[in-house]
Amino acid sequence: MKQASLRDLRYNLDRLAALLQEGEEIQIMKRESVVALLLPPAPRPDFAARLKQMWGDRFMEVSGAALIVEERSGRD
Repeated sequence: MKQASLRDLRYNLDRLAALLQEGEEIQIMKRESVVALLLPPAPRPDFAARLKQMWGDRFMEVSGAALIVEERSGRD
């Protein structure tokens, strides 16, 4: 775990952001006490893989957009 001061946060944000992208946790210190903890972003879920797992290769014969157009065209 890395440590940085409030001054580092203000003036070296690019360097700290690079450390976060590499997966480092950073403690923000003020007068030798921790005031904040910066954590790297959590990995984003793979929604496409999840949909494929749930539905396989099935697909709709008519797209959702086409169904909406068909429904709205019936209204006059």
